[in-house]
Amino acid sequence: MPSFFTPSRPPLSIILPPLVLGSATFNHQYNTDPFSLPSTTIVHRALASGVRAFDTSPYYGPAETLLGTALQSQSTVPRSSYILQTKCGRISADTFDYSPTWIRKSVQRSCERLGTTYLDVVFCHDVEFVTPAEVVTAVKTLRKLRDEGVVRYVGISGYPTDVLADLSELVRKETGEPLDAVMSYANYTLQNTTLLTGALQRMVDGGVDCVLNGSPLGMGLLRSEGVPIGDMGDFHPAPKELREKCAQAAELVREVSSAAEKLEKLALRFAVEKWCGDGAKAGTRVRPLVRREDGEGLREVAMKGRIGISVAGVSFVEELDELLVAWRETVTALERELMYEKVKETLGEWRDYAWPSPGVGYKQKSRL
Repeated sequence: MPSFFTPSRPPLSIILPPLVLGSATFNHQYNTDPFSLPSTTIVHRALASGVRAFDTSPYYGPAETLLGTALQSQSTVPRSSYILQTKCGRISADTFDYSPTWIRKSVQRSCERLGTTYLDVVFCHDVEFVTPAEVVTAVKTLRKLRDEGVVRYVGISGYPTDVLADLSELVRKETGEPLDAVMSYANYTLQNTTLLTGALQRMVDGGVDCVLNGSPLGMGLLRSEGVPIGDMGDFHPAPKELREKCAQAAELVREVSSAAEKLEKLALRFAVEKWCGDGAKAGTRVRPLVRREDGEGLREVAMKGRIGISVAGVSFVEELDELLVAWRETVTALERELMYEKVKETLGEWRDYAWPSPGVGYKQKSRL
């Protein structure tokens, strides 16, 4: 297989951090007034806590603009030190344009909104709504923009995992080059793990370098208060029966947990923790950054091999703090596992040694 990477463009798995902060919540779908959200505070706090990748889309209403404003209003972390992901092709709920002209226009507009001259990753957005031929054309256009230095990596995103796997295989077949990334959402959660069981291996076999797991709460389905209702009303596609089951699960968690834990916290931990391992085969080699236990600065967390990449969005600082706590606990557990292995290797032939008991030469004193 030919190599599509150069020293200036290594595989995505060499540069993409394992935690990506999403901005779909900076939108009228999830909130009645996204402009009133503490988006700048969230982004600055995330950067200070070691987050080095952000995901957005022009389809997310004002999200690109809000994210761009937040990033441009800080000077602590230079542009070269964080990853910017956005999408193209989806314009509104029922309007799509995957034509080369629109893809170019969309990418340029995203650069302007985000205050950057280049985008690290661009995904064709919600590929299940258009034809496979349109997806292939859009991928080719994005790769031309890559050759022009505007886009670094190219991927696709969507919901049905079988469609994502089909298109991963098709792009490789039609273009001779695999996708850099595929982003799935709401398909590796406490409610649904079909990304792992039904499609991940096919994507890997199709040459996809990174498979990102987005929306660990299933677009807000796994919340104790139910799905989010924003300015656009109830947009969530989950049927009534599933919502009722999730409400029952929330009540169960509340009753069983000694600390009255919420379903969303449990679900977040499940997705983030489990995907680190289950998604490793299409994960990243970048070491996570977390805040030091004493709160002074950041530290790299040592790990072995790859770990799965998660994308999670928040609306409020408190939600960000919960995400960061779950993430820190997850990666420090990985660090402990690595240390266990290193200690075992150090012990060498003395692993599993058991000293004799009674010891050699032991003599029992006379019984009284």
